[in-house]
Amino acid sequence: MSRKARFILVVLALVAVFGYRQYRDHARDAAASGAPDTKPTPAPPAEPRMLGSIAFTPCTLPSQLGAPGVEAQCGSLPVAENPALPQGRKITLNIAWIPADEDGEKAPDPVFLLAGGPGQSATGSYPAVAAAFKDVLKQRGVVLVDQRGTGKSNPLQCPDLAEGEPSLDEAAAEQSMLAAVGRCREALSKRADLRFYTTSDAVRDLDAVRQAIGADTINLLGISYGTRVAQQYARAYPRHTRTLVLDSVAPNDLFLGNDFARNLESALDLQFARCGKIPACASALGDPRGQLDALMARLEAEPPLVTYRDASTGRSTQERLLPAHIAGLARMYAYSPMVSSILPLLIHEGAQGRYDGLMALSKMLGSQLSDQMAYGMQLSVICSEDADGLQDDPAMASSLLGNSLVAGLVAQCAAWPKGKRPADFHAPLASDVPALLLSGELDPVTPPAYAARVVKTLPKGRSLVLRGQAHNVIGAGCMPKLFAQFLETADAKTLDAKCLDKLAYTPPFTSFNGWGP
Repeated sequence: MSRKARFILVVLALVAVFGYRQYRDHARDAAASGAPDTKPTPAPPAEPRMLGSIAFTPCTLPSQLGAPGVEAQCGSLPVAENPALPQGRKITLNIAWIPADEDGEKAPDPVFLLAGGPGQSATGSYPAVAAAFKDVLKQRGVVLVDQRGTGKSNPLQCPDLAEGEPSLDEAAAEQSMLAAVGRCREALSKRADLRFYTTSDAVRDLDAVRQAIGADTINLLGISYGTRVAQQYARAYPRHTRTLVLDSVAPNDLFLGNDFARNLESALDLQFARCGKIPACASALGDPRGQLDALMARLEAEPPLVTYRDASTGRSTQERLLPAHIAGLARMYAYSPMVSSILPLLIHEGAQGRYDGLMALSKMLGSQLSDQMAYGMQLSVICSEDADGLQDDPAMASSLLGNSLVAGLVAQCAAWPKGKRPADFHAPLASDVPALLLSGELDPVTPPAYAARVVKTLPKGRSLVLRGQAHNVIGAGCMPKLFAQFLETADAKTLDAKCLDKLAYTPPFTSFNGWGP
């Protein structure tokens, strides 16, 4: 189970690869036919477009699942890796800018998107939420800064850690994991000082970009871990923070990892309870929670050898189904109501001894996640900011995740360099900045109670809970319009949020034919 510690607040993302093929006539053929040479003349490079002192050129941000990419302007800004050594090694921050629409009046304060993880990049995350910015872009541009250690900003990736799998021999798996941590640390240390890839370093970078583009104030949209970055920026640079939008809120006083097991249990109970309220689901599938507990006990006692079809190769293969496979699958699927709606059916299948679907989906999930997270950056953040506050929760010892995720992080952080954490880092943000806090009712990692805690010290803040939603809710229902209205008025309390009442629950699958009528 400890090998699953690498999947911390991961959001699924698939990068599409685009290519093209050039065609041209051969000069010999053209000469023989008397036709003019049709060899294309290379287009001159695009003139840079300036935003403040940063030069941008056209680029495309790849989207998920092969969908069209997002057209943007791309640029960069070098910053000192170690702030105490301004003439020392530099990090080149990768930046994308989506300008405001040509028509209409332009506002001087852009929106900065802060990605989750920790370990995801802003440029990689934006296409998945781009639709939520449609109305925002009528007045404001959007700026995406790949946080140092992610994306194309000197990424700190650990392939050996990302490729690990659960094992029957937990002691051997733990040793293998720690060996992989050591190899990654040594490899990355050749080009990065791992102490300087923390949230506080990222906050300083954000303000360097703000100054470079010539914006006096900015609006921050943080998603998941990005809400931590947003709160830390607002504390460090209150004069330059116009508004905060915190989607799936992580309180400053949270030590990332401590509540994961408890929050997942609560979210699964809520999600599975939907089946009991739908007669067709209750009749077809029974009690998902009880079946999950029984399945985990059975796998713990005697993991079955499962024959399944590998999605990446199409070949039939065999492997033992372990409790960690189920825990990882349930945890990641719980992030999205659309995906988690199949969990009761999959668990019911497992309870009947049909394990192939669970194994195939677990393996496919692992392959999708392995390249999407800069795990070295994640360790630099958590080990510097949270490791000393991580502790086992005896009440969660028998839960789906147990305490092995926390134990795994503690072990890894013992071998990872640590940066400095400001003395007030974990203190609540107390500010009069206009703030809109968003939570999904069924969120398995940042429940609505977190936002309720944070908004207490934000007198101009308002917390909205979106019915039937889970993690990352900025694009749900009418939320994009409310988002744009808030940025226009900088007043969360006057928003008419009744349109969110129309959000519906996603019904659970009762068969593999899809949702029932």
